Amino acid sequence: MTMANEDTNVVRALRGLTNESSSVRLRAALAVGTAPDPRCVDELVGRCAVEPDFQVREMLTWALTRHPAALTLPRLLGELRSEHAQARSQALHTLSKIGDPRAWPAITPELMTDADDEVARSAWRAAVVLVPEGEESAPAGVLATQLGRGGRETQLSLSRALIGLGAAMTAVLSAAMSDPRPHVRQHAIATEKLSRDPDAGFDFALEEAKRVVALGPGGQEE
Repeated sequence: MTMANEDTNVVRALRGLTNESSSVRLRAALAVGTAPDPRCVDELVGRCAVEPDFQVREMLTWALTRHPAALTLPRLLGELRSEHAQARSQALHTLSKIGDPRAWPAITPELMTDADDEVARSAWRAAVVLVPEGEESAPAGVLATQLGRGGRETQLSLSRALIGLGAAMTAVLSAAMSDPRPHVRQHAIATEKLSRDPDAGFDFALEEAKRVVALGPGGQEE
């Protein structure tokens, strides 16, 4: 393929990423990932911040993983400081897929406690993937401060992240089970139950936890 043809293909793909049709955008992201080109990295990252379609965002992330981390990491790390929640969330998601340990210092407590649930959830997943072996207690401590947060999906994401940190979750869950706030105790107990019996499912573990908290230490309803 000639240089002129390569340039034409890049221009066509980049134009397709902003097409009104989500199917066209999806094919464009697939094309960029299939034939990675450094000239596309900035546009891929920028598009992640505004792309409304979930499947297209997933394809954009995949396309970025096909490019050298030396090119993608600096751009993605810059997105973590964006004022736009989707930019932060998708950058975190992509960093977790790339899995380069050099991104770990950027997974800050501020991101893991971000006011936006999607950003926080993405940060939790990234923390599990990127934390160096032996340093799991630090993110576990931060994640424990989020117990009881949000609805079912957010709580399930947090439970999975804590479980993903392995033994580091034990001490923080034990402490949270004595928290004065019932919803925090419930989530901690449910997470511990889920870690012991993942096949039972989160909903079952949460209902069991609610019963434990309702009965209280003396076995009476609170």
